[in-house]
Amino acid sequence: MAKLGKRMTAAKAAFEDKHNVTVTEAVELVKGNASAKFDETVEIAMNLGVDPRHADQMVRGVVTLPNGTGKTVRVAVFARGPKAEEAEAAGADIVGAEDLMEQVQAGNINFDRCIATPDMMPIVGRLGKILGPRNLMPNPRVGTVTMDVKQAVEAAKGGEVQFKAEKAGVVHAGVGKASFDADKLVENVKAFISAVNKAKPSGAKGTYLKSIALTSTMGPGVKIDVADAVAE
Repeated sequence: MAKLGKRMTAAKAAFEDKHNVTVTEAVELVKGNASAKFDETVEIAMNLGVDPRHADQMVRGVVTLPNGTGKTVRVAVFARGPKAEEAEAAGADIVGAEDLMEQVQAGNINFDRCIATPDMMPIVGRLGKILGPRNLMPNPRVGTVTMDVKQAVEAAKGGEVQFKAEKAGVVHAGVGKASFDADKLVENVKAFISAVNKAKPSGAKGTYLKSIALTSTMGPGVKIDVADAVAE
């Protein structure tokens, strides 16, 4: 077993006996122990009482974090004609149709978000096996299949985060950077938790929010008190 470095040992010591803390306490712990040489991402993981293999238990949605993610998001848009021009004007990084499909098929996936106009879906549909596992497939439920490409591009660039439950019923996302002010991180964390809580599917049985943990890219995690997290 690899020996822990001094930084991680110190971080683990700071987290010792810290269980089911408030969102504010969790942010302060994670932020205070993010000591890597780069600006670490603050990440949240929520364990949900759902089985996403059942359609009525799938959790999926989108939330705009009030203080952004701190990440530069590269956006690709499948569109033609005036809508392609609209996407470019809104700041999309890659715009195309069949040519963009060929790039993706060749393994050139240099984007973090994929948007498409409805008429492009026959083309985009061919890429399901490539984009689906990467959670990049455009979907009308989260606003990435739309004629309003300007709004979709601006939202993606402005702090919008998509979430989707994985096979084990876990939802995770980056909710900011360790360099953010603590109060801004708290606002982002609470906004994300609220969005996932509101996305509770009709088929969910028993306890929906089972556990919530916060961590930084290189740091240990701390569990958040669920009752505190969902309190208004």
